[in-house]
Amino acid sequence: MSEDRAATAEERVGFFTDTSVCIGCKACEVACKEWNAIPEDGLELTGMSYDNTGDLGASTWRHVAFIEQPRADGRTQLPLLEGQSAKTPDGEMRWLMSSDVCKHCTHAACLDVCPTGSLFRTEFGTVVVQEDICNGCGYCVPACPYGVIEQRPVDGRAFKCTMCYDRLGAGQEPACAKACPTDSIQFGPLDELRERAALRVDQLREGGVTEARLYGEDPDDGVGGDGAFFLLLDEPEVYGLPPDPVVTTRDLPTMWKHAGAAALSLVGGIALAFAAAAGRGRA
Repeated sequence: MSEDRAATAEERVGFFTDTSVCIGCKACEVACKEWNAIPEDGLELTGMSYDNTGDLGASTWRHVAFIEQPRADGRTQLPLLEGQSAKTPDGEMRWLMSSDVCKHCTHAACLDVCPTGSLFRTEFGTVVVQEDICNGCGYCVPACPYGVIEQRPVDGRAFKCTMCYDRLGAGQEPACAKACPTDSIQFGPLDELRERAALRVDQLREGGVTEARLYGEDPDDGVGGDGAFFLLLDEPEVYGLPPDPVVTTRDLPTMWKHAGAAALSLVGGIALAFAAAAGRGRA
């Protein structure tokens, strides 16, 4: 494993996304694209959903997921907003919305596999791709347990959320959090966000929203906790998130040890073979 878990000079910061107050306005997507000069993509309604961007990718660093499903039990997930209707010809609908983003993992597999140092851990604890150093090898794409990183087809270079690294250096919050009208996206010191999120879950459960849960906040999970974590109102799979993400390079230390032992054994065998041959020659 790389030494990306080392303490940073600055306090680690991150995102807490409270999906219970997301209204699906996509202001975060627009702000992200405008600030980071990201090319347009998506923008095509399929007729099956109001989600016109589909997923995270090289040109979508923030993606507002729309989960539109009929509820067999006739309940909506949360009280409806004024003027909002959940009725359809087939019965009740539930609308879940969540602004997804790179998780800025504590144990980031993308850092482990990058051969050029294009991916690095910043002083804020975030993970950034340096596009001018990326050679387009694509190793980081399958390494990400969340399927966040993608290569642009034009030149093969990888791109993802930087948590607005340039804004952080200037003492500003990321553009998406700044633009969010409901504070669904909250930015700040990671420890403070985790405390705030736990209180929010308790508040929702006391109000009868028993499905409320946190995702990605646990430092003991398979990626050491995420720098961008979420309050969800259903199972992670409903939002297209893996239920138990694990850093894909977790076995690298063991693999290198085995490879080293095998190499030593091979060298030793070759040395013995040469020694035996030399002994026969003298005989």
